[in-house]
Amino acid sequence: MSEPRWETLDAVALLHEATKLYGNGLKLACSFGAEDVVLLDLIAQNKLPISVFVLDTGRLHQETYTLWERLSERYGVAIAAYTPQNEPLQQLLQLKGPGSFHHSIENRRECCHVRKVEPLVRALAGATGWITGQRREQSVTRASLPKLEIDDAHGGIAKLNPLADWTETQVWEYIKTHQVPYNKLHDQGFPSIGCAPCTRAVQPGEDLRAGRWWWENPQQKECGLHK
Repeated sequence: MSEPRWETLDAVALLHEATKLYGNGLKLACSFGAEDVVLLDLIAQNKLPISVFVLDTGRLHQETYTLWERLSERYGVAIAAYTPQNEPLQQLLQLKGPGSFHHSIENRRECCHVRKVEPLVRALAGATGWITGQRREQSVTRASLPKLEIDDAHGGIAKLNPLADWTETQVWEYIKTHQVPYNKLHDQGFPSIGCAPCTRAVQPGEDLRAGRWWWENPQQKECGLHK
């Protein structure tokens, strides 16, 4: 549960407070969705000492890779990439094939573990805290999301969600006002973007994350990064 004072801070104030408290060990986890580009812009505009990393699963959309290059050039930032380890990935593919994630929730979580969860452990090694673009409005699994969490899964470091109380409208107003580059898949009906085989466009009236692992129950739709 977040301390009450963190819940009263807006995104910029929270980022400033976090850098004072956690120093240069803060990292932004960037998956190149709309929320992440807002955070990257806020960090750049306020000249905050926060490094940026991406979990490159090897199955991202081409639009995501294109945006990665564009953001690196615009902000002059080197975005560190963490990829799956070769041996576990090869074993998964050889034993279960490339589409095992469709067959069961256990198989899908196994794929997410190899491609995302384990690389995150390496990405956060030595970090004092990490920042995500999660918002409460995104799904039922995030409805009570605090702005500050203690991440016991990664050594008890801080986990900050500066945009927890932002609406989708606020996110896009910021992007348009500040002319922030964004993933063109958003223009094609993708409000949430992950790996290409596990993401589809959503239909009118569907949940914002309905296109992620669309064959699963909404209460199960997390990859393991955010427990």
